[in-house]
Amino acid sequence: MTENLPIEIRLRTVSRVLSIAFADGSSFELPFEYLRVNSPSAEVQGHGPGQRVTVTGKENVQITQVEPVGQYAVRLVFDDGHDSGLFTWQYLHQLGAQRAKEKAGH
Repeated sequence: MTENLPIEIRLRTVSRVLSIAFADGSSFELPFEYLRVNSPSAEVQGHGPGQRVTVTGKENVQITQVEPVGQYAVRLVFDDGHDSGLFTWQYLHQLGAQRAKEKAGH
């Protein structure tokens, strides 16, 4: 499967969502809190299988910067100091699809 590239990324600080549209026509509104607690960083995911940590207390977290990383990812800088996870296009698409399923009750 070829990587699905974003065609638009918007940081909506008032509503605290990252809006992202992909070339396949899908688009997602990902809340900052959802992105923070699902960060692909070792702090959240751990260093191996079964080591994922549940992060709490991030309801009001803000994203202060979106930094491009090559042609494949962005680094999100959160106002709580967290900035170590690289969100690849594939991972952002996966998070968006997962969230859409959760909202649909599946």
